[in-house]
Amino acid sequence: MADQPSIAVLGAGSIGCWIGGAWSAAGLPVTLIGRERIGAEIAEHGLTVTDYKGGRIALGPDEVRFTARPQALKDADVIALCVKSIDTESAAREIARHGRKGATVISFQNGVSNADTLRKALPRFQVAQGMVPFNVAHLGRGRWHKGVQGDLVAEGTPVTERISELTAGTPAHLLLARDMKPIAWGKLLFNLNNAINALSGKTLLEELSVRDYRRVLAASMIETLEVLKAAGIAPAKLGPIAPALLPHAIGAPDFVFRNLLLRVMKIDAKARSSMADDFAAGRRTEIDHLNGEVVRLAGAIGRKAPVNQAIVDLVKQYEEGVERIWSADELRRYVLEGHRTVRGFGY
Repeated sequence: MADQPSIAVLGAGSIGCWIGGAWSAAGLPVTLIGRERIGAEIAEHGLTVTDYKGGRIALGPDEVRFTARPQALKDADVIALCVKSIDTESAAREIARHGRKGATVISFQNGVSNADTLRKALPRFQVAQGMVPFNVAHLGRGRWHKGVQGDLVAEGTPVTERISELTAGTPAHLLLARDMKPIAWGKLLFNLNNAINALSGKTLLEELSVRDYRRVLAASMIETLEVLKAAGIAPAKLGPIAPALLPHAIGAPDFVFRNLLLRVMKIDAKARSSMADDFAAGRRTEIDHLNGEVVRLAGAIGRKAPVNQAIVDLVKQYEEGVERIWSADELRRYVLEGHRTVRGFGY
């Protein structure tokens, strides 16, 4: 590997374009690999990444290397994998076919199991689990916007350590962690809101401003924490509030929530969940790798997760053509009133 590793971003959608744009601006040699329509948009408008703090990086069309051809993987020392979790296995086949053996694959994907899937599928590659704790919205005309706070994280390896050094002080600085499992589950607690946000049809800020939506989220968190405790997994603290207290802060009355949590969450008016984008585009979602992970873990240890299962069912219905937007009261009654086994919260 050269002093500056050659990076390919496989899956240059919202997250991939934001990371790739920020890393390119930091001086790293980056090639974006994605859909032709994204390439055409960048060829016309360039690539601009912004964030909730007012930060802005603009790259001209001639400053961005973009291709729709996976053959570009052959030159990469590092492959930043940003495809949807439902596409992990197909992406692994492309990496195995075109990638350079021994290259490092960093999974910047939702869910907790993608790195394990990649390690099984890519025995001749080095796989590092990563985590993206923020949402990115595609605003059109080559613009991608980070709407909430958070930093990229990956498990520490010699390669990720070098990227961390090269990106220090930039908007896409890569932080390092020794053990990614607690971090992955800690992030999934927050990602449980992806489906609720999509079902609400609102921006994140609008949705989280309504207590009944937050009550559904809090119940799914409580259920998840109970399942994790039974499985012997302790999720990491990723924000200002410990995981055990997080659902109580989320479900608190509006005045308490606004002053205790919303003020430090740094959510701007443009932010929405990636699942909301999937709904709008008519794409399959990652629900099986979010709330579905909780349902699977519960089943593996002989338990049930009725709240998360109900949310999975609603998203599956939407994918099958029942395109219903749920009011906060409707969603609370549907998901919670038939599932009163969740303890620790006054519904």
